[in-house]
This record gives sequence, C-alpha cells and structure tokens, in this order.
Amino acid sequence: MDLTLSPSEAAFRDELRAWLAEHHPGEDPPGDDEAFEHRRDWQRKLFEAGYAGFSWPKEYGGRGATLIEQALFGEEMARAKAPQPVNVLGMVMGGPVVITHGTDEQKDRWLRAILTGEEIWCQGFSEPESGSDLASLKTKAVKSNGEWLVTGQKVWTTYAHKAKWCMLVARTDQDVPKHQGLTYFIMDMEQEEVQVRPLHQITKEPEFNELFIEEARIPDENLVGGVGNGWAVAITTLMNERAGLGAAAAAGVRIGLEELKQLAHERGADEDPVIRQRLAQLTIEVELLRLNSWRGLTQIMKRGVPGPEGSLPKWQWGEINQALTELAVDVLGEEGAYWDSPWTYRLLRSRANSIEGGTTEILKNIIAERVLGLPKLR
Repeated sequence: MDLTLSPSEAAFRDELRAWLAEHHPGEDPPGDDEAFEHRRDWQRKLFEAGYAGFSWPKEYGGRGATLIEQALFGEEMARAKAPQPVNVLGMVMGGPVVITHGTDEQKDRWLRAILTGEEIWCQGFSEPESGSDLASLKTKAVKSNGEWLVTGQKVWTTYAHKAKWCMLVARTDQDVPKHQGLTYFIMDMEQEEVQVRPLHQITKEPEFNELFIEEARIPDENLVGGVGNGWAVAITTLMNERAGLGAAAAAGVRIGLEELKQLAHERGADEDPVIRQRLAQLTIEVELLRLNSWRGLTQIMKRGVPGPEGSLPKWQWGEINQALTELAVDVLGEEGAYWDSPWTYRLLRSRANSIEGGTTEILKNIIAERVLGLPKLR
C-alpha cells in the first residue's frame, strides 16, 4: 500500500480537521446520563454534517466513503480528542449487519435511527458461561404463534441500560452442531420481560450490564439472515467491530504516547534509562500498530469485506494501551494512586481492553489458525 495521501484524500482530511476544530463539542460533562446525552447531541451534529456512518453506502444514509477516508476519519477524531458518537455499536456493528444481511423493510426501519442516535443499540452475545465461546451460548428462542419467545441471560452488555434495540444471538435448534443452531435477532429492550442490571466497573461507571430475559417477545420480522444462520451473521458483526478499531486505535495510543513523553519530561523521568527504554519500546509498538492497521485495510480493499486480520490490531492496541498507562502511573509515583488523576482512570479502564471486542486469547487463536494457517487446537 502507498501510504502517501492523494490530493483528494488530503483535501478530505483538511476539510474534516477544520470542521472538527469549529464544531468540537468539548469534554463530556460529569455524570453518566449527562455524558450520554452530550454524546447523543454530538452524534446528531455528525449526522447533519454527513459524518455519522459516513462509510455506509449513500443509499442507506452514508457517504460511501473509501476505506482510506474511513481510516482518516478515525485518525482525525482521535487527534482532535473528540468524544465517540453515542451509538457507536449501532453504527460499527448493527448497521453493517442490517445492510449486509437484512431485508429492505429492516433497512428502512432501523438504519436512519441508528445514524441519528435516536435509537441506541447494544450487543447481546456474551453469557456467564460462554463469554469467549460464543457458539456454546444457552439463551433459547422458541417459535410461538408467529413470533419468538426468548429466555436466557447475557452479560457485559455495553449500553444495555440506554439501548432501545439489542443485537441478540440465541439458540433455535438444540439438535444440530452448536454453530448451526444459532439465530440472530433484533430484540426490543423496552419490554417487561427484559431486565437490565448495570454492573459498576472499577472506574465507577455502569457501562456494562447483565440482561435477564424471561420469554421476551421478538416478532418474526426482527430475525436477520434466516433461521440457523446466526453464526455467520454474528461473525459479520465481530469482524466489523475489530476492523473498525485499527486506524482510530493507532492514532489514539500515539497521542497518548506523546502525552506520556511530555509527562516523563516534566517529571524528569526521561533521564531514567529504564523509563527511556520503555518509552522507546512503546514508540516501536505504536508504529507497528499503525502499519498493521493499514495492512488490514489493504486486505479489506482486496477482499471487499473485513477479514481475520482485524484481530491483530485489536490485540496489539489492548496490550499497548495497558503498557502505556502502567508506565504513566509509574512515572507519577505515589500520585499515580490518586483517584482523581486522569492517568489513574485510564489505567483502570484499560484493563478491559484485553477482554472487550474479543479476548486476547481468542484473538491469538484466530490469527494462528486463520491468518498464519497453523493447526487448530482441537
């Protein structure tokens, strides 16, 4: 891949950079509800300017942006330290799945509301006993009088306490191999049969949730991709999630690294040979992450859809961000334990990086088997 931007790509970057400078919404206000509504307002501004889901095809409300423009968008958002739009799960995962596997009626019903942030989406995949082994999930869906009754439990469901719709995978056939008996649904969260219990993290945020589902009703028209095809649809969801991380994640940790270098300089820690060595290693790894994210884009451009290569930048990003925040706290010394330190928050939040979006262990298996062609474990 030629990493030199074309004149049109450079013009796009400059246009976006200028727009972000003029319309930046500022930092999120304190408080979960206040921050959530702040990001909803921000997404509405992005939508009105044509930047919400702008990689989607034009006929579905996007701008049909190229992969290079998508990468530049992620980089510039990170560079400007702009907050994420509120409905990131809907735009990165839910929308692309509906576009790829959904009917025309489903596209008409859901896509615009995803882009505007009017209806928030969450992802009901992980379960208490099958977080990494998705195909072993136990949540059951039974057909009854033209609709589906769903019973089970989900966990680590980001934004479930705010969501209108849930991307839900449930078992619809107990008598076939586990990968073949799954079906992908879009479940209405606003029914009594769905109970949401927020899980307060070590950062004090209720970002993740448990879902308790007792014969929740899902109409047949909310089934996506056909009965028994849930595994293939779910893989589309996960590959879009990981492919969407690359360029923005690389830009984010590069900015974090520059902040860390400045902190080390201010504290005189950059004279310590061990600290200098750790900073140098992080610099190397951040550059490798950037190049691997662009290499992944090259594969998508060749193939037309995200592939298993998206697992590599996600794995790298998690490890780099954790190492970066650990070093920052070391540089701060006893101040690194202060609750109100921004670096303390970043350190605590980074612990989820090697779990969310696929655990590091699962990502290593995907890379070994599907990228390097090594023998399977079982």
